Amino acid sequence: MLKELADYADAHLTNPEPGFTSRQIRWCAELAADGRFLNVLPLGDGKRGLEFGRCPDMHSMNAGGRAHFLIETCQYIALLVKGGATPDDRTRKRHDFYVRLLRQAGEVLPLLAPIADLMADPHRIADVRAALIEHKAKPIDWMTWRIAGQHPHESQEIQRWWIDWRNADQVGGVSPEPELTPPHEAPSKGTMVCFLTGKPIVPLQAHPKIIGLPGPDGKPNSFGDAMAGFDKPAFVSFGLDKSANAAMGRKDVQRYVDGLNDLIRNHSLKLANAVVAHWYKDSILLEDDPLAFLMGMESEQQTEAAALAAVRRLLDSIRSGERADLGENRFYAVTLSGASGRVMVRDWMDGRFEELAGHITAWFSDVAIIAQDGLREARAPKFFEVELALVRNDRSKSISKNLEKLSGSMATTLWRVAAQGLPVPQPLMALALAQFRAERFAPDDRKREVFNHARMGLLRAYFVRRTSGGDATVTAYLNPDHPAPAYHCGRLLAVFANLQRAALGDVGAGVVQRYYAAASQTPGLILGRLAANARNHLGKLEPGLAWWYEERVAEVMSRLGDAAPRILDLEGQGLFALGYYQQLAALRAGRKTECNDVTSAADTAPSQGD
Repeated sequence: MLKELADYADAHLTNPEPGFTSRQIRWCAELAADGRFLNVLPLGDGKRGLEFGRCPDMHSMNAGGRAHFLIETCQYIALLVKGGATPDDRTRKRHDFYVRLLRQAGEVLPLLAPIADLMADPHRIADVRAALIEHKAKPIDWMTWRIAGQHPHESQEIQRWWIDWRNADQVGGVSPEPELTPPHEAPSKGTMVCFLTGKPIVPLQAHPKIIGLPGPDGKPNSFGDAMAGFDKPAFVSFGLDKSANAAMGRKDVQRYVDGLNDLIRNHSLKLANAVVAHWYKDSILLEDDPLAFLMGMESEQQTEAAALAAVRRLLDSIRSGERADLGENRFYAVTLSGASGRVMVRDWMDGRFEELAGHITAWFSDVAIIAQDGLREARAPKFFEVELALVRNDRSKSISKNLEKLSGSMATTLWRVAAQGLPVPQPLMALALAQFRAERFAPDDRKREVFNHARMGLLRAYFVRRTSGGDATVTAYLNPDHPAPAYHCGRLLAVFANLQRAALGDVGAGVVQRYYAAASQTPGLILGRLAANARNHLGKLEPGLAWWYEERVAEVMSRLGDAAPRILDLEGQGLFALGYYQQLAALRAGRKTECNDVTSAADTAPSQGD
């Protein structure tokens, strides 16, 4: 995995070098040539900052009180604290370190002198902070400087100074200001074989941090997380210190760190409290990326409705030899989260591009489901929509807030199911089924049932993938010939519910709200009672409509044989839900095509999706 990350950095990033990294910078403090502060300029598109390469990256951040050189967050440059609170000791220490290091550099680098003079004046720093507050900057936003139209961190002279200072600090050199140099990390004795390259190296003892990984609470650690680190006796071997237990050279470490940080920023999918970073050995266009369709990142040439057709065409072109370039490509994906300053690798996958395209094609095919109006297939769901199908959604909250309700392990498992063509585990089906049942007790304000198509598609995918060859009886639309009685029990409840509405109109808590839970678990005890009520409802309908419903009830009951099952297990309840949904969709479509000449109180208009 680390080798592939290092190779990614070599192929896609410019000169990975220890002491530098790329960052997304959100704000730029503009100074005139004479050092006057002019304004704070926003960078990026309003949501994400502008990416800058070769930003100075401080080492040994765990030493305490250290700050990055020149480019830092608003909190440590301007003492910007959330809510205008008083900066704590840690913030002040890092701010003081930043100011001292900038003064030291400004003594030998004329370009930095105006910034050093500004940082030495608390009143001028307050002006910068006020401008940041006016622009609604966040303390964690990265910030840079521009003097007379020039970004100082891009100066080769300043970069050389930073490299020299960093090298001297790491080997214990004497700095012009000794307080800037904390206890240094002496290099390990002798050389070792590099874990990444197999070459002899002097191992780096503390690796740079991976930035942007969510922790258990879903929020990233502002200090970052270490991929390799050994700070407890139980983790070390042969008397080795720190990261010498996974020996890697300084340059090789920087390669994998820069590569992973770039992937997290630019090529990652959020999964609850984890992220999936993904890439390909050879770069591909967005319209050729199966994962782009899965995640819903369509190109301008593609639409949501075309996702399955597009990935099928892509797969066919590979198998026919038309796109041999893609057939030889490979994909990589790593699922990560942060845990107390350490990187937790939840999953790693790699494989042939053709396999990935096949799995994504199968995913869209298996989650395909008829729309609730019964007239068409619902559009292919985006991956986050399937995630949301597993939790109770609060429409007053954002998508990200609702997704926080889903555990990282469940989200990671769902990702593996989609990307590797695996069966849907029963716990995921149970979550989807529980949410489906819950919605039956909370009818929509429009007095008609609404359905989550992604949830119904996931339920269907569970049954399709139960067997290695797939279950052809679980179709995207109503299957009157389905062999399972549980499926037809659900169909019968849908017919009874529609019949009640046709006869009585809106009665508040109807058949579904009162009986769905019991009927889906013990249909043999409930459906007979509902059949008796149905005879009363038929008497309230016009003859033509009554005959139409009698035909529907008779057709479904003929599939049940002697009697409905007394008890349904979890899988039976899932089939019950599918039968209920697909029958209801068929009734909505059928009433339009078969009963246009019959006037009824039934609600026959297609429902809107959620």
